[in-house]
Amino acid sequence: METLVWVIHIIVAVSVIALVLLQHGKGADMGAAFGGGSSGSLFGSTGSANFLSRSTAILASLFFLTSLGLAYFGLQQHKSNSVLDRTTVPVTATQPAAAQPAVPAQTPDQNAGSKASDIPQ
Repeated sequence: METLVWVIHIIVAVSVIALVLLQHGKGADMGAAFGGGSSGSLFGSTGSANFLSRSTAILASLFFLTSLGLAYFGLQQHKSNSVLDRTTVPVTATQPAAAQPAVPAQTPDQNAGSKASDIPQ
């Protein structure tokens, strides 16, 4: 199914490129460069949509739909090959930390030369 969507996607992409290149631009007339032909509106007068513009709109919509389909297939493939699934850490029983020996209290003899012994407690 994914291969079919890829083939349709590529055909639609090439068709959209061809249709866009075949269309006549709004400002392609020589008179439009000098101000003529743009009196209908700000960007020139536009008539009703012809066959090429309607075909382009339909193919562009189809291109977006196939893009969404390919994104869905990519997401499904990504879920099955997730990095998080491959790198799971096995849960092991943790051992309690070894008891740290208590630091013996310093006696006033050890602090005889320091000023810390002058502080009243």
